[in-house]
Amino acid sequence: MPDSSQLILDHAIASEAKQLTQQFAEARPFRYVVIENFFDAAFAQALLAEFPAFERGNRIGDDGREGGKSTVERIKALGPAFHALDATIQTPGFLGLIGKICGIDDLLYDPFYLGGGTHENRDGQALQAHVDFNYHPSERWHRRLNLIVYLNPEWDAAWGGNLELWRDPYQDANPVARIAPTMNRCVIFETTESSWHGFDKIALPVDRTDLSRKSVALYFYSRQRPTQETAGKHTTHYVNRQLPEHLTEGHTLTRADVETLRELIAHRDNQMQRLYAENSALLQARDRGLTGQILYQLRRLYVRYRR
Repeated sequence: MPDSSQLILDHAIASEAKQLTQQFAEARPFRYVVIENFFDAAFAQALLAEFPAFERGNRIGDDGREGGKSTVERIKALGPAFHALDATIQTPGFLGLIGKICGIDDLLYDPFYLGGGTHENRDGQALQAHVDFNYHPSERWHRRLNLIVYLNPEWDAAWGGNLELWRDPYQDANPVARIAPTMNRCVIFETTESSWHGFDKIALPVDRTDLSRKSVALYFYSRQRPTQETAGKHTTHYVNRQLPEHLTEGHTLTRADVETLRELIAHRDNQMQRLYAENSALLQARDRGLTGQILYQLRRLYVRYRR
């Protein structure tokens, strides 16, 4: 009986594993590989047919407001194709193949799809460069790989939505690599403290605004990871884009330049508001607990002693 991964993956992938391993190891700015026609063509079409309506997913962004991104984590309930996908990606055959390509043993599948599942982004959406949270939210697992398969039969790189891989978004105005989200294209990349990625703003033509950027995101973990890659637990770390390189002294601003500057300022304002709200919530939670009461009494003693 064939391994279940052979039933949904394109038959050529296993035979090309050695070349894919080399591509992954040699890629820059960090380790990644692009695999065309990742799923069997009929299976990819079945996933697209079962892809959930935008309104069915979670549309609340990190800022707490409804936006142009929708996600569904419980993919098993979406239909037979998604149920088969879930059954396959947890098998030793599939995990072993992906682990072989990426040089990581004993990969773990996430049965909860936390942060993963189906992702849909509408016109105008972008994703800031970021590194992902590095530990599973409920398990003591190290996050190791992102595997994304795009399901967009009609897409042009000029429309944006391209996966961007960055060396250092704090310093660089442009990414090292841009990958268009075309149909059945898979990108697998390592998740480390320097695997900066995002996607550029979707700007669809006026006669194609009914389209959206669809993908399935799968995250894989391990119980251990190399010591040199291990860091303290953190959430997703976003970085706002740098000013475009053409905005230099003497340049006359165009309407597009002004819109870009407004967007950059708005992104920074939203990020500062979110971080301030998170910091306030942490301070308030600390003050309500026993530790907070102890700190309160110590502060009182310290102030009175100084008098």
